[in-house]
Amino acid sequence: MSKLAGKVAVVTGASKGIGAGIAKSLAAAGAAVVVNYSSSRQGADKVVADIISAGGKAIAIQGDVASSADIARLFAETKKAFGSVDVLVNNSGVYKFLPLENIDEAEFHRQFNINVLGTLLASREALKYFPATGGSIINISSVAAISTPATSSIYSATKGAVNSITGVLAKELGARKIRVNSINPGPVHTEGYADSGIVDSDFEKAAIAQTPLGRVGHPEDIGPIAVFLASDDSGWLTGESLYATGGLR
Repeated sequence: MSKLAGKVAVVTGASKGIGAGIAKSLAAAGAAVVVNYSSSRQGADKVVADIISAGGKAIAIQGDVASSADIARLFAETKKAFGSVDVLVNNSGVYKFLPLENIDEAEFHRQFNINVLGTLLASREALKYFPATGGSIINISSVAAISTPATSSIYSATKGAVNSITGVLAKELGARKIRVNSINPGPVHTEGYADSGIVDSDFEKAAIAQTPLGRVGHPEDIGPIAVFLASDDSGWLTGESLYATGGLR
């Protein structure tokens, strides 16, 4: 029997990369999936098409996670389409590494609004839709929260905040049978990763050299972990930050 049969999952920022991989894995495990996107309708539609062609259920819904109005519409449309919400994956995130002298207010607020405020707004709205039997919130953080690479001060700070939020909400929502955990990937080969010029760079070579499993990750490495955290298999886990890094620290 599929681990997530009858469940409904909302995955933010799921038009590509880790979010797309998670959406496909949740659908393969039996969940009906909402593929949220901010601007890439084409990417979201492709993820939905891939899920449906594999026998799953999915729809795409646009929305900016840093906008309360967009988040409210995202969940209202999810309920209209699928009737409930059981799983929220807070995957939407942005990053830009900058040396200290190049940091400005606009970039600070861009990353914190999406990575941190977006996590809070989506989680807050999900509370209105989770059933009395509870639910699962999965926050996508990063190993950067503890590895703190040079020039990542804004990004690493946002992911440290996400891990703190994970712990706080686990305590706050446990009585409502809502579990909150985070996945902290290391470098993952996604479209954004490739576009950033990291592939074959000294940064990537150094990361691989420090990774016991000897490679960077792929979205397919992260999806099954999200399925585990969404399912009853992890029913006794909450407040945990799982590091999916191939051993990199």
